[in-house]
Amino acid sequence: MRAAAGDLHDDLVRLRRDLHREPELGLDLPRTQEKVLAALEGLPLEITTGTALSSVTAVLRGSSPGPVVLLRGDMDALPLTERSGVPYASQIPGRMHACGHDLHTAMLVGAARLLAERSFTGSVVFMFQPGEEGNGGAKIMIEEGLLDAAGARPVAAYGLHVTSSIMPAGTFVTRRGTLMAAADQMRVTVRGAGGHGSQPHLAKDPIPAASEIVTALQTFATRRFDAFDPVVITVGSINAGTAPNIIPDEAQLGLTIRSFSPAARARVTEGVRELIGGIAAAHGLTAELDHEMGYPVTVNDAAEAEFAAGAVADLYGPERFVWVPNPMTTAEDFSYVLEEVPGAFVFLGACPPDRDPSTAPFNHATTAVFDDAVLPDGSALLAELALRRLATAI
Repeated sequence: MRAAAGDLHDDLVRLRRDLHREPELGLDLPRTQEKVLAALEGLPLEITTGTALSSVTAVLRGSSPGPVVLLRGDMDALPLTERSGVPYASQIPGRMHACGHDLHTAMLVGAARLLAERSFTGSVVFMFQPGEEGNGGAKIMIEEGLLDAAGARPVAAYGLHVTSSIMPAGTFVTRRGTLMAAADQMRVTVRGAGGHGSQPHLAKDPIPAASEIVTALQTFATRRFDAFDPVVITVGSINAGTAPNIIPDEAQLGLTIRSFSPAARARVTEGVRELIGGIAAAHGLTAELDHEMGYPVTVNDAAEAEFAAGAVADLYGPERFVWVPNPMTTAEDFSYVLEEVPGAFVFLGACPPDRDPSTAPFNHATTAVFDDAVLPDGSALLAELALRRLATAI
């Protein structure tokens, strides 16, 4: 598998860099979809495209019916202006493939090509997904029938994600159980009554209450939750007032809330509401909360994580695989797939060889750069996982 994937290197690099030059955002990725369809042309695939998003679902049938395995690659970029300096940099200001989704797309195309040349029993579903960066594209694809595309539900699902730093290129990491956090957002408006700064007793000042909420949230996170099932609450924005001598009518806070279990997620949601409402009431004010539930906790099936680790060790040697000890506080919408299907999500180091992984810009940085040399590695692992899993599920 490694040798065959290596033969695809140049084609995968061309595709990845073509995608990188013309990034698209969100759920509507028409040019990206066109490029994926062109790259898959000639393969014996049953292809459908999305209705509410520019997705591509491709089914590869084996020599005889059997189990189904799903492989996923996300395709959307980020609203950033690229400053990486690479010769194939984004040609569209304000858009950049800073999270490596262009690599994921090329890797999945490579996996489809590899598997199309092999005989197996069952089917493989290739999930080319828009809208991972906050738009929940995976959930929409599921609602549009992704998991039934092959006529039977997948027995397993696998996804890869590259990183531009932290780990050396070619290193695979994952963990059993919770891999990434749930990420929710909350907009809070503390409402009072404005007045003159010289007579605060005649007003209802929302700023002290908002400030108290900020500090109380940190105490709440550390004193109401188990240290081994924590939550992370960050107040990322606070806005109030227009002048030093004017008490405003209201103050706004923007929060992100991250948790690592469904139970903690439910408790922190309820607790934050109670805390904010209580502090506002104690000041004679009211608080309006707009809570946006984000991606769920990303949970690897323990057996599938072990299965992925074994495949990496057999393909590349055990030295290329690392068990990560703790969950990551990032979030990922492949979590929606893993809520429905047992599977594993694996990270792959893609830090360029001329950079130090400990100091290189991380994903989402305008200067992030990824090493194209890992493209065949990702394609080979995805294809190998599908073949092995179909064989063991028969």
